[in-house]
Amino acid sequence: MRDLVRTGKFLSLILRHQPEVAGITLDSNGWADVDGLLAGMRRKGHPIDMVMLEEIVDTNDKKRYIFNEDKTKIRANQGHSVQVDVELKEAEPPEYLYHGTADRFVDVIMKTGLQKQSRNHVHLSKDRETAVNVGGRHGKPMVLRISARDMRRDGYVFYLSENGVWLVDEVPVFYIEF
Repeated sequence: MRDLVRTGKFLSLILRHQPEVAGITLDSNGWADVDGLLAGMRRKGHPIDMVMLEEIVDTNDKKRYIFNEDKTKIRANQGHSVQVDVELKEAEPPEYLYHGTADRFVDVIMKTGLQKQSRNHVHLSKDRETAVNVGGRHGKPMVLRISARDMRRDGYVFYLSENGVWLVDEVPVFYIEF
C-alpha cells in the first residue's frame, strides 16, 4: 500500500507538473502515452505496470486521473501547473462553494483574494468537509465560503472537473466570507 501511495504521488508530479522527470511529454490536452509513462517511471525507480497504474487510477480518493477509452493515454483531471487544456466545460455553480487553506494564509487572502498561484485555476469544493481536508494538508485548516452564484452573475466563469473539483480563474476578496 505504501508503494502505491508513493508511486501515486510520483504519478501526480509527472502528469500535473513535471512530465520531463519521466522523460515524457503531455499533449496539448494533458494526455500522456501510457507505455511511455510506464517506461519513464520504471527508469526513475518507480517500477510500475499496467495493473498497478489501473489500481492507482481506480482507488485514488480524489479521482485525480482518467484514461482514454482504450487506456492507451492517461491524464490528470485538474491541478496542473503546466499549460494544458483538459477540455473543461463551463458549469453553473451552486450558491456557495468552499476553499480550504491553512490559517497562516488568511491575511494574504484577505488582501489579494484567492489567486491560482502556479496552477491553472483556483480549486473550490462543493462542501465544507472536503475543504477542511484540503486545508488540513497545509496546516491548521481554515474554510472560506465563496459566493459562487454572485460571482457567476457578475461574469466569472466556473468549470467542474471530471472529479468534482470546481475551478475558476480567481476569487476576489469581495466574494469571500472569512
